[in-house]
Amino acid sequence: MALEDNFERVLFRFAELRDTLASGALEPDRLTALSKEYADLEPLAARIEQLRQARSELEELRRMAEEPGGDAEMKALAEDEYHTLRARLPEIERAVQLMLLPQDEADAKNAILEIRAGTGGEEAALFAANLFAMYQRYAGLQGWRFETMDAAETPLGGLKEATVEISGRNVFARLKFESGVHRVQRVPETEAGGRIHTSAATVAVLPEAEEVDVDIDDKDLRVDVFRASGAGGQHVNKTESAVRITHLPSGIVVSQQDEKSQHKNRAKAMKILRSRLFELERASKAAARAADRKSQVGSGDRSERIRTYNFPQGRVTDHRINLTLYKLDKVLTGEALDELVDALIAEDESARLATLSETARA
Repeated sequence: MALEDNFERVLFRFAELRDTLASGALEPDRLTALSKEYADLEPLAARIEQLRQARSELEELRRMAEEPGGDAEMKALAEDEYHTLRARLPEIERAVQLMLLPQDEADAKNAILEIRAGTGGEEAALFAANLFAMYQRYAGLQGWRFETMDAAETPLGGLKEATVEISGRNVFARLKFESGVHRVQRVPETEAGGRIHTSAATVAVLPEAEEVDVDIDDKDLRVDVFRASGAGGQHVNKTESAVRITHLPSGIVVSQQDEKSQHKNRAKAMKILRSRLFELERASKAAARAADRKSQVGSGDRSERIRTYNFPQGRVTDHRINLTLYKLDKVLTGEALDELVDALIAEDESARLATLSETARA
């Protein structure tokens, strides 16, 4: 079986690394690389050994329970333990299989969150502000750092668009399925007739890329500086502190004007540009992989409608997994957002496990 072959390869490599590291005759760079590989493999090797031990123990208990002429009390005890262990075995097997799945290299990264008002005018901007607050509260509950990089507000307190940097443990892994169109159905504050309107906002979650992740040639950039507009104090009219960077090969344009310093605005703009280029490359690879899969949770495309927030019914529906929660208030305060996030992650894992099983049978 292909899965058992994977187990053998992991255990063989783990033993090989252990012996090599124990020899002590390694250059510093090679020692560092092999030590990291060993540390990464150790939990998986332990899980595989646990699974094999459980299977062996299960077979031993079966033999004891079926042994002719054996002690009746011991046979009954073995049978009870057999059924208990047999019930636990699928959980152990799933844990091993999940660890064998290829990891998204971006999962451990911080994230750049972009929210933009879509169709619906001022109501869409107010909904964008609701989403901004939801993610801000959720980040607080997770112990993440939430820093606004750029925001354009409307007179009624809505958001035309906002860009945020979220830092912490496994930020991108938990937020990556939030990308797409979020739709709201409610009676707008500006609606005198009490009619329900449908508006939308788009969300994009990008893994924050480091300089080593993306190689950007200076000659591919056009950098324009200009005077910042909007709120910001007297510096708005006196200095050209705002920065607009255009990446010529891709056509991506990033502007920053929140800081008084041109240098700081440029640094922020480059951070966003790197993340967008990194995500562009990831999306291209993901599309190629998805072509071989029958289903997936979502492409991360901003044009894909992923979720509806229905205020009259107090419900939130995620259309990708057909999950509806009648906890609208708690979702918007971030308290129940984990239920959606966990379900999306579980669905993605199940789809990838199915692919792994198909490959193992092939």
